[in-house]
Amino acid sequence: MSDRKVLVYYAWSRPGERGAPLHVIEDRFPALFESRRMGFPRFHEYADPVRFDQSIAGFLDHIMKRNFTAFVDLATALTGQPVTEIERVADDGTLTPLDARTLAGVDTLIVISFDSLRTGQCASSAEIEAMRAFLAQPDHLAFICPHHDIGDVEGIDEDDRLRRQLAEFDHHGDRNIPPRQQFGGLARSLLAGLGVPVENRFGLRPAAAADGSPSPVEADANLDRLGILHNVTTFNLHPHLPQLERLGDAAHRLDVLARQHIDLAAPPHPFALERPTFDALLQSRPDAFAGTLLVSDTTLWSSTAGGVESLRQLWTNVVQRPSRS
Repeated sequence: MSDRKVLVYYAWSRPGERGAPLHVIEDRFPALFESRRMGFPRFHEYADPVRFDQSIAGFLDHIMKRNFTAFVDLATALTGQPVTEIERVADDGTLTPLDARTLAGVDTLIVISFDSLRTGQCASSAEIEAMRAFLAQPDHLAFICPHHDIGDVEGIDEDDRLRRQLAEFDHHGDRNIPPRQQFGGLARSLLAGLGVPVENRFGLRPAAAADGSPSPVEADANLDRLGILHNVTTFNLHPHLPQLERLGDAAHRLDVLARQHIDLAAPPHPFALERPTFDALLQSRPDAFAGTLLVSDTTLWSSTAGGVESLRQLWTNVVQRPSRS
């Protein structure tokens, strides 16, 4: 049994997310009642408004956080101690920053940066210094995980904006996603503050095998010094995954540990016209930090988009990795 201490940190602001106006479809989560309507009969078990909050808060609690239950349960079983789960800003507005106090005793950190850019979640200088101190320990491992950035038309001529958003929308094909939905502000600010800026570009549809399962990832075993991808063959088929684009010094301090193939049978996406894969997992080089920093999509920790057997192996490798002094 591993003695790892795992922290899952949900980077959203609950007031910021649940307070999004429902008449604006962009840049917000759906409310629980909207998810029930769009996905019927899926989520029908949440139909009772007395038992289940039908607002955006209900979506966060009954759908979003439950996506990560399988990982939390597995990590708890493997370590023999409960996984700590923290939401950045609680319903009453209380902020729990990712600072030295929050990280005390933790050796495995998963930052689920499912925070809407609209809510302005940004790492403070104290949080960045706490992350530097965390990564100064050789045995420490941190996954910083944004999600997609769909429909960003900043800098595009007004006449082409709708055309671009339609192309992205048709490519991922998920009718539950609005034309613009941007996540990952805390992840971006943490990575920039650590000197390894990464942008979570687009929402790309990953390729599937002939039997409908996720197609194999392209992994570089020579770079996998912790064995994170040992016996891991696939990730998942979440229909809108980001290209993790390394900017500035990140290109020299982060390696691409794994790539996923894009579904080239899907309607064309501008990015897919240039290359058939996207960078799905990044890892810090040995001279970047004493510990290990990895960057992935949030759904690498979710059990709702396929590839679960392989993902469970990845989760096990993370939690049971050997100690490093």
